Amino acid sequence: MENANAIKLIKLIQSDLVTNGLVVDQIVPNLKKLREYALLEEVPTLVKSIRLTYEHIENNNGFFIAIPNDEPIDEEDVVENEAVVAQNDIESLQYLLSLFKDPTNKHNLADLKEYNAKLLA
Repeated sequence: MENANAIKLIKLIQSDLVTNGLVVDQIVPNLKKLREYALLEEVPTLVKSIRLTYEHIENNNGFFIAIPNDEPIDEEDVVENEAVVAQNDIESLQYLLSLFKDPTNKHNLADLKEYNAKLLA
C-alpha cells in the first residue's frame, strides 16, 4: 500500500497480534479502517482480501486459514494440513498482513488470491 497511514495501521495490527494475540474486538475495527485505505488505492483483490479476513475473524472468533504452500499439493498433505489448522493461525495472519503492504508484487498478489479462495471456501 502506498498510504503511509495504511502501512502504520498494518504495523499496529501486527504489533497487537504479537503483544496480545488475536483480540477480535481490536483487530476487526482496524481491518475495516484498513479496507477504507485499500478502497482509495483501488486494488480490488486487496479490498476483497481485507473484507474476507475480518468477516472470517468475526464469524469464527479467530483466524483458521493456513499459509499458502509454494509446492504442489498432494491429496495426503491436504488432510494433514487441515488437522494442523484447527487452532488460531497467528503466523498465517501475520503473513497475510505482510502481503497487504505490497499487493502489486506478483507473488504477493498470487498468495492474496489463494487466501481469498480459502476464505470463500
